[in-house]
Amino acid sequence: MTRDDVLRLIEAAPWRVAALEAVRALDLPDGWIGAGFVRAPVLDALHGYDRPTPLDDIDVIYFDPRQHSVALDMHWENVLQMRMPGLPWSVHNQARMHMRNGDTPYRDMVDALSHWLETPTAVAVRIGAAGSELLAPFGIDDLVGLTLRPTPAGRRKPTQFRERAVSKGWAARWSNLRLTMD
Repeated sequence: MTRDDVLRLIEAAPWRVAALEAVRALDLPDGWIGAGFVRAPVLDALHGYDRPTPLDDIDVIYFDPRQHSVALDMHWENVLQMRMPGLPWSVHNQARMHMRNGDTPYRDMVDALSHWLETPTAVAVRIGAAGSELLAPFGIDDLVGLTLRPTPAGRRKPTQFRERAVSKGWAARWSNLRLTMD
């Protein structure tokens, strides 16, 4: 499976395209939808599932170093909820997330995604000027290879990495997913 195949999987679901369009309409600085929005349909397809895995949330991410207001993120969640009710929107300005995560300030969206804990989660998609785009600082080999591996940040936080892997129930949902600490 290639990057284009991943984008085609996302584009094959009309509700996902509508969600991407709704986020695009917000015109957020460097706005994307990441994590399970990309990971789940890929893992579902690789496991041959007919039904999509329900998402706990839709991680809308953007990068605006001039703004650190949680209230603004809540505002964008409310706007998205009005545009597409019933979806579990979650909006976070990645320019402020370093404070919550105990990291040094992130330089940009690639740096922010690089601090997420698992390689198959450190992915995001958006509709740009030239069509769908995929952002994956660690590539997609682990995602399409069914490997749950810590990023360098995840290796620095092994307890958090393991706790997330267990609490999310990924191995139970996707039985061919292989957890590794390398």
